[in-house]
Amino acid sequence: MTGGSRGIGAEIARRLAGEGFALTVAARQQAGVTTAVEQLRAEFGVEVHGVAANMASADDVARLAVEHSEHFDRLDLLVLGAGMGTDERIADLRPKAYDLQLAVNLKAPVLLVRELLPLLRATAEANPATGARVVALASITGVAGEAGLSVYGASKAALISFCETLSLEESAGGVSATALAPGYVDTDMTEHLRDRLDRDAMLTVGDVAELVLSLTRLSAAAVVPSIVVTRAGPQLWRA
Repeated sequence: MTGGSRGIGAEIARRLAGEGFALTVAARQQAGVTTAVEQLRAEFGVEVHGVAANMASADDVARLAVEHSEHFDRLDLLVLGAGMGTDERIADLRPKAYDLQLAVNLKAPVLLVRELLPLLRATAEANPATGARVVALASITGVAGEAGLSVYGASKAALISFCETLSLEESAGGVSATALAPGYVDTDMTEHLRDRLDRDAMLTVGDVAELVLSLTRLSAAAVVPSIVVTRAGPQLWRA
């Protein structure tokens, strides 16, 4: 899984390890990867392979796919957890910020799926009852726009569409994809919102991780294109 060293991704990795999954955990910083791998091994005793990879680099994305394929001979679940966003009004958009968000939030997931699709297909063929799944962490801003998050929301909307198309093309063979689109989740990435949004008003990382686990328990016949999770209150369809 990508983005597995912190926040939502780290909790998903913990829940999967607790279910006995062997994992490849990828994140940008080697220190974060090392810490995550050591903690997962110590707490759950599962096999964990760590890869430091920058999702803005196509070469790193390709290397991640190779490392997982060489270390494991199957891929039951690919979690696309890496992502980044910049809060900028459209009038103030910077090309560099635009390029980075599109690279991390859309290009990297597309390329990684392409590289790992043969392994996903092989796993699904060997396990026809459960198949193989891709789960992408999108955002509710990919469903309903939010001021200041135009590029971020657009990249997540594209990711939702990509997951749907992947299922259309591959689910007959047992490979399906789900885009999770949550509102604001209480992580270090949302610390800047604490002056206007109480932590208790946000979703928890456990909420998102529980949905990922539920998808792993479905049969290959069940295709879930997307799941939107809103916060409680009057702001339905808003982050």
